[in-house]
Amino acid sequence: MNINRRTLLYSMTAAGLLAPFSASLFAAAPVLARPSKQQIAWADLEIGMFVHFAPNTWQDLESDDLSTPLSAINPVKLDTDQWARTALELGAKYIVFVAKHQGGFCMWQTHTTDYGIRNTPWKDGKGDVLAEVRASCDKYGLKLGVYVCPRDDHAGAATGGICKTPELQAKYDAMYREQLTEVFSRYGEMVEIWFDGSSKTDVGDLLAKYQPKAMVFQGRQATIRWVGTEEGSAPYPCWNGIDRAGARSGVSTALDSDPNADTWLPNEVDVSIRRPDWFWSTKNADKVLTKAQLMSIYYRSVGRGAQLLLNLPANRDGLLDAPDVASAKAFGDEVKRRFTSPVAETKGLTLMLAKPTRVDTVVIEEEIALGERIRGYRLEGFAEGEWRPLGEGISVGHKRIQPIVPLTVSGVRLVVTSSAAPVRLKRLAVFDTGVPAPEDWNASSKLWSSNLAGKWVDESFSVDLTKHIKVAGQYALRFQGTTGTVTGFSGIVLEQGGVATPSLIKASRTKKNELLLNITGLDSSIKVSGKVLGAEAGSILLERR
Repeated sequence: MNINRRTLLYSMTAAGLLAPFSASLFAAAPVLARPSKQQIAWADLEIGMFVHFAPNTWQDLESDDLSTPLSAINPVKLDTDQWARTALELGAKYIVFVAKHQGGFCMWQTHTTDYGIRNTPWKDGKGDVLAEVRASCDKYGLKLGVYVCPRDDHAGAATGGICKTPELQAKYDAMYREQLTEVFSRYGEMVEIWFDGSSKTDVGDLLAKYQPKAMVFQGRQATIRWVGTEEGSAPYPCWNGIDRAGARSGVSTALDSDPNADTWLPNEVDVSIRRPDWFWSTKNADKVLTKAQLMSIYYRSVGRGAQLLLNLPANRDGLLDAPDVASAKAFGDEVKRRFTSPVAETKGLTLMLAKPTRVDTVVIEEEIALGERIRGYRLEGFAEGEWRPLGEGISVGHKRIQPIVPLTVSGVRLVVTSSAAPVRLKRLAVFDTGVPAPEDWNASSKLWSSNLAGKWVDESFSVDLTKHIKVAGQYALRFQGTTGTVTGFSGIVLEQGGVATPSLIKASRTKKNELLLNITGLDSSIKVSGKVLGAEAGSILLERR
């Protein structure tokens, strides 16, 4: 863009004439992915609170080993009102409750299994945790989401709800569908439903019948996706677009993003306040994240256009621990302090202030109902009679929080350097937070660590990744040939716990020598086998994305 056109654009902006002028710059806007009304409403929630609570809580384990006697599960102090109050203090607009984790224990009244709250002494077997969470959400004005894991160790269903024989599969499918029918039909409207690890069981008709407005995490009906890491960070740029095939895979992540693709599938950043542990234990109180750490997560999730789902696990009494609650409240208070009252804001590209004012943060929001249009921009501040550079970026989407070097300015403008169509903002706001931004606010979210996982000869390989993978996330297997160049693969099988999980592995679309894996659980063996094309021998590197 040349200087004369830049000057003209600013002049037209100041005169309120930018919109009709901008339209004339584009003969025809491309067809961009656009969100549904439900996706827009969900994005506006920005923060949710996850609650993990299962027999694991009594085992000090992340995965239920099925060892806890049901007679030991008696959370006599359980207080879901406390959960809801904490969610509000956190700044969350909804709670996603883990009603059934991968062990199979059900936190609602069901006769589909004997492994559930119905067969515990809590409230003489008549208690219903999910019902109490629903009531508390309604009481405090929160929305409710639910996690009903397709995996069920008690029933013999592996990741994705995959069973070892057709007979077992049919039996489990029927049971799981009945469980979902109970949850979907009895507990009111859900804002978000989690199928962690995707689902082999066909559930589309149940969603359409009982919960048509819910956002769906993973599975063939997915309307939102996992960001691909549990570290609390989205990549930047963070695009919402993805091709239709990737969206229907049910296991896509932020790495599959394409701003020019045809399907809108926003990213959700899930992270635990006791990172990396999702469940409360007697051994992880020292892991509670501080206010500063949570602010860093906020800038790198919500501040990059993604959703934040922060987990606070319940203890054996059914309460959220005091350190977790205190840290969550401190975080929520700080977000409100920094971002509730802007110095000024506008829906236009230029914001002139009533008087010169110190600013240190700019918040940009696109009108995402029209799609994600910005592909590059820079920020400028008007100070001492001239426009000065403040910063630059690539994607905006639902929200971009951009700290700048503190400066007293009379105005701020967004100069769009690249776009797919005429840009329309929902909001351009400036703030004086009075404190430095997190040092890593603009850091890359790619956490790479290369490891030699194995070798292959005679084209065939079989590699055990169990000891190499320490946290859930997305991984790449990179095949470096010593004799020839890798051109592809055949017969690829990913096994978790001895069960093939084909939906969780795929070939990279951009690199012929890479396989991409989505690892959602860590308590079972992880093995990959197949044939390498184009190279008879070489080394296999495991890289965490």
